[in-house]
Amino acid sequence: MTDRARQHQILAAARMLLEQEGAEALTMRRLAGLLGITAPSLYKHFPDKSSVVDALADAMLTETAEALEAAETAAPGSFPALATAYRAHALAHPHLYRLTTSRPHPHPLEDRAAAPLFRALAPEDHLARAAWAFAHGMVMMELNGRFPTPESVTTAWTAGITALASSRL
Repeated sequence: MTDRARQHQILAAARMLLEQEGAEALTMRRLAGLLGITAPSLYKHFPDKSSVVDALADAMLTETAEALEAAETAAPGSFPALATAYRAHALAHPHLYRLTTSRPHPHPLEDRAAAPLFRALAPEDHLARAAWAFAHGMVMMELNGRFPTPESVTTAWTAGITALASSRL
């Protein structure tokens, strides 16, 4: 197996472990056990756990960008379509989303993920930043069970999207 193929295999196993059990379960020892290798063997491909986490976060940002780009293609300029795509992707990968949004990332990856939102709300960058913060905050509250009912999530989400979409100058 090539080094590149082994890296992909390690990342796939790390993602599966993360998605199924959460960030606490993602250790080099658990990852090695899942792959049937020793923990020191992992270090041939990733120098430490942080580099595995960084690679997983990079993948999430790339996937988020792809989801938003697809939404933008389907409904050009539609902030509600972008917000819905963002929420759906984040909720489909809750542990990876939390892991990704809890740490800094290289700007090109975040910039690509945010670009459809900035294009939809251009030229008002301040509004795009507020919309991104709203979507992230709502997703985190939803993931953390901070709403009393599913209906209250939908009501709050719809109210926020409507307010942001109507505030465009």
